[in-house]
Amino acid sequence: SKLQWSTAISMMVFAWLFAAFWSVMPLLGWGEYDYEPLRTCCTLDYSKGDRNYITFLFALSIFNFMIPGFIMLTSYQSIHQKFKKSGHYKFNTSLPLKALVICWGPYCLLCFYAAVENVMFISPKYRMIPAIIAKTVPTVDAFVYALGNENYRGGIWQFLTGQKIEKAEVDNKTK
Repeated sequence: SKLQWSTAISMMVFAWLFAAFWSVMPLLGWGEYDYEPLRTCCTLDYSKGDRNYITFLFALSIFNFMIPGFIMLTSYQSIHQKFKKSGHYKFNTSLPLKALVICWGPYCLLCFYAAVENVMFISPKYRMIPAIIAKTVPTVDAFVYALGNENYRGGIWQFLTGQKIEKAEVDNKTK
């Protein structure tokens, strides 16, 4: 079935309000922002590790990492099952979730480690690495989708070379 405009707009508004809620909470006192170690932009202040930080961190990780990860896992498993039934594999359905875990995993580990131990002994340059990796997610997702989908991959190949990829004809005749 096709996605209706009203549903798409409702989903978009929900996503923006959800993001705004979690972004504003540290400004209202639940969690706290501070400069990243190299002072280039802001991040959660994980230097304190107090109850305020810990409760915000756990709520943030559940609602912004675990639940979306579970939704992605079940959605892509459903898509994989549909591909399996039809015999048309158009996309590696495990790649988006793997990209999420690989890109956000180090940052989550650093934040959770900060909940139980002091992370200030780690060099600021090393503490920046997980944040930089996490910020690459939009680019990684674009590459995962573009290179993982045969239609986009064929279009990219045609754009770069001017040649159209010919699909192999499958003989469905019974012998």
